[in-house]
Amino acid sequence: MRRFLVWTQRASAVEREQAASALARAYLHADLTGALREECAVAMAALLDDPHVAVRRSLAEAFAAARGAPRALVVALANDRSEIGAPLLARSPLLTDAELVDCIAGGDAVAQCAVARRPRLGAGPAAALAEVGTREAALTLIGNPDATLRPTACKRLLDRFGEDAEIRQALAARTDLPPLVEAEIALAATEAVDGSPATCQRATRDAALSAIAAACPDDELSELVRTLRFRGALTMALLLRSLLGGERAFFVAALAELSGLPLARAAGFVRDPRGAGFAAAALKAGLPQHALTVFRAALVAIATHGAGQRHGLKSELVRSVIGACEAEGNPALAPFLALLWRLAAEAARKDARATSREAVDRQVVLPPVLDFAPANDDAEKGEGVAPVLGPARCHDPGDFAPPVELPADLVLALNAA
Repeated sequence: MRRFLVWTQRASAVEREQAASALARAYLHADLTGALREECAVAMAALLDDPHVAVRRSLAEAFAAARGAPRALVVALANDRSEIGAPLLARSPLLTDAELVDCIAGGDAVAQCAVARRPRLGAGPAAALAEVGTREAALTLIGNPDATLRPTACKRLLDRFGEDAEIRQALAARTDLPPLVEAEIALAATEAVDGSPATCQRATRDAALSAIAAACPDDELSELVRTLRFRGALTMALLLRSLLGGERAFFVAALAELSGLPLARAAGFVRDPRGAGFAAAALKAGLPQHALTVFRAALVAIATHGAGQRHGLKSELVRSVIGACEAEGNPALAPFLALLWRLAAEAARKDARATSREAVDRQVVLPPVLDFAPANDDAEKGEGVAPVLGPARCHDPGDFAPPVELPADLVLALNAA
């Protein structure tokens, strides 16, 4: 060890870098006695003061994923310059969550991104990154599927970077987000949109929130409703859209929240929309008198037609409510009818898209013998084609089919058949 320390005083930086890597490999993998291992550890500790970054970096790279590395050296290297400590911050199993939090607080973007990439990253370091991490570290954290992202950490990321579309999209792509965070993302995305008509923004927001509410577990619906109410997003348009998608649970939770009724009692009133109890609860919740017609019609339509299989707006439900409102002949329902017709158009477009997808999925593929290129293309290539076939008689003697040019080999095959 003494000879090594003397040698390091005259060796070049490249030689010291190679020696550091060799010492680290020997410590981890060679069959050394206890005394030799201790001397090897002391020699490597001396290299922690080496002025050349590559020397210390070689130690960090050698110890990055090793469980048998000297823990004191690992901690020292992890707290070194970020380009040195990054391999350890990203992989070392010896660093505790508390040590990682310290490195996040005092580190730059490189060190924070290294921590954010760690497999099975704990909730503590993830929360620290959400609180003080740079934008690059936040994106890296969100993109790490192994990171334990609690709702509070997601909420903090939205509070800090909610106006950043890339971060919102990265958060929305995660599969472990609670409904509350999904709702916050939808609201933040709507607030960040510029240039779109207000009606389009509200429709986009309500469509996203309705889908989130439909997938929300029953025990989280009340908290979702409270959040939307606090953010001013719990509108009659949203409630009606949710009902016209065949979902009653979200409306029940909203009715209970707005009226102050117990959830079970609100659910009982919703099951009997024509009753006086429902009318009293709806009015207590703040719905205007003329709106009772619309929401009663929606609840009756669900009971009549069912919720359906597809998610989103149901055309039959929308048509049923439009018919009930038009039959009422109340001028006060004009704003609701305007909304309902917009929803009808949206539902029609959704059904058309679904039908188109089904048609494409079920399209019949021609047999190979009939799947040939147009004759004109063959002619341009100089390939021989059959002479033009004579007019084929149709059912009406005066009608003739247009002439068709077929490849000669196909004509021969048809004649043989």
